[in-house]
Amino acid sequence: MINVAILGYGTVGSGVFKIINENNSHISRRAGDDVKVKYVLDLRDFPGDPVEDILVHDVDIIMNDETVDVVVEVMGGVEPAYTFVKRALEAGKSACTSNKELVAKHGVELLQIARDNNVNFFFEASVGGGIPIIRPLIECLTVDHIEEIQGIMNGTTNYILTKMEDEGADFDTVLKDAQDKGYAERNPEADIEGYDACRKIAILTSLAYEKQVDFEDIYTEGITKITTADFDYMKKIGASIKLLGMARKDDGVTYSMVAPFVVYNDNPLYNVKDVFNAILVKGDMLGEVMFYGKGAGSLPTASAVVSDVVDAVKRQGYTEKIFWNDTKRILGTVDAFTTPYFVRVGLGGEDAASVKAAVESHFGNVEYIDGVKSDEVAFITKVMSGSEYDKAAEGLNVVSRIRVSK
Repeated sequence: MINVAILGYGTVGSGVFKIINENNSHISRRAGDDVKVKYVLDLRDFPGDPVEDILVHDVDIIMNDETVDVVVEVMGGVEPAYTFVKRALEAGKSACTSNKELVAKHGVELLQIARDNNVNFFFEASVGGGIPIIRPLIECLTVDHIEEIQGIMNGTTNYILTKMEDEGADFDTVLKDAQDKGYAERNPEADIEGYDACRKIAILTSLAYEKQVDFEDIYTEGITKITTADFDYMKKIGASIKLLGMARKDDGVTYSMVAPFVVYNDNPLYNVKDVFNAILVKGDMLGEVMFYGKGAGSLPTASAVVSDVVDAVKRQGYTEKIFWNDTKRILGTVDAFTTPYFVRVGLGGEDAASVKAAVESHFGNVEYIDGVKSDEVAFITKVMSGSEYDKAAEGLNVVSRIRVSK
């Protein structure tokens, strides 16, 4: 018998409880042992809920029970999640989590504690919710050098951008709609400013390139400056705009960032809409492979967590080798990151021909996008670094600029 304790009975925790109970025979067969939820920890009471009989309010009951084999942390936030998971690992219990903040900040440390205690720390659900991405990176793509990762890693921002594109609605209107539907929090800053995606790409960059990447070092730009006019231009060139988490290696330099990108219709991420997420991985041998699905929600995320529980049971007695060490990886600066740019320049009282001449004197040959707004000139630049762009843009009346996915 494998006893599981769930820390937190919110959206994901209740999903974990439901899946283990309702699919118990299937899960136990796959795990090779009977799996049972022995405790659920929460500060609240849930009268009439099936969880009532196993609900506890004191974490020490779980930590001091030697029959608890796996602890599932789905509380969110760094504390007390970090303290609880660390205690569980040190007590010889494997731990599984969906907590991206915890993994981004303390993942490498918790992996080492798990190794020291011959148990496992798994976190499949911390990046793509129900989308499998962690395990493919550490188990299935082992022969490839990862050249690049591009991902739509936040369903809220993807929903907002989809509505702006398809319905022509402005950002504020769509944000309120997302909040009304429960896709966005009352305080949506973590989503719309890119902080949520930043923690996820920090985890993936650390795993792909095997050294610690601190999310504080990742350049992060949100979607609040994107307008419906930007999408009008996109329709002219068969492209869309997505908030991407990106990791890339160029000439031995690792880059990691979160920002809006122009994505053309030959990129598989182009068709990822609404609250769906997708992560595109480019390996030097495999080429491109994409992982797509629901990146959040009770049952999709809980499904990934329970898969980790099954893996933890199957690996009792030894720790899975995950290549992520605590040596800090120094990232290339955003000034050195190379990409084309989509740029809009206001006429400022001049005629279009004069502004185009100025644009070409600054940027060289560009690809113009005409026929959208009469009071500005829009174009796609050649591939250039961030510092080259900043220098070229000096003296021009730039309305907006968005990087273009190569």
